[in-house]
Amino acid sequence: MNTENTINELQQLKLKGMSQTYEKVLLMPQQQQPEIHHFMAQLTEAEIQSRIHRRTEMYLKLSKLRYDAVLEQVHCTSDRNLNKESIAAISDCSFVKRAENILITGATGCGKSYLACAIGRQACAFGYRTLYFSMSKFLEKITLCKLEGTLLKFLTQIEKTHLLILDDFGLQPLDITSRLALLQIIEDRYGKKSMIITSQLPVGNWYEYIGESTIADAIMDRLSANAHRFDLKGESLRKKYIEN
Repeated sequence: MNTENTINELQQLKLKGMSQTYEKVLLMPQQQQPEIHHFMAQLTEAEIQSRIHRRTEMYLKLSKLRYDAVLEQVHCTSDRNLNKESIAAISDCSFVKRAENILITGATGCGKSYLACAIGRQACAFGYRTLYFSMSKFLEKITLCKLEGTLLKFLTQIEKTHLLILDDFGLQPLDITSRLALLQIIEDRYGKKSMIITSQLPVGNWYEYIGESTIADAIMDRLSANAHRFDLKGESLRKKYIEN
């Protein structure tokens, strides 16, 4: 049993008194030490796991993910142009730590949103604050905040989120306010925080969708740098479920 791990865990929990007492017990002659080491280790490990679970549940609630998806249930087949190796490469969510983006493209119903939500759920489990928006809701929020004078507050909230998911990018037109807000969000996050963007449009068509060439260049340069790309193929999964 590693008593040093137990002491470190007590300090992580900010249980200073327990940590100091336990260290004093360890300095006692072995024959005088109470048989509580295993019990203490179990208590601290249980407390840590409990806190991790509560944090994950809180982050999941705040994330507003569209689907209760998990990576283990993502179908990886050659027909979908998706393999287990590519999923495994992002499953530890180290891409969030490295402030890398994920771009997911494919036809409607191919599972883009499910994959994005599964990654989002994984990020919550690893302790990363995550926020999901459909692009339509995102643009509505920007418009409303602009009218209410709270756009800066909203952008600040976005900036503090480790992982931002924008789903169905390219379905709704962008006005000048939306373009500038999107540019500011991406600039604020570049090299610091991560994004997942899903779209029916191929990445090469995003320039045209954004519309303003100067803004499009700035947005795409930051989005695509060191980005993981998933180009999903195959028939609509919704159609398959209906047929079955």
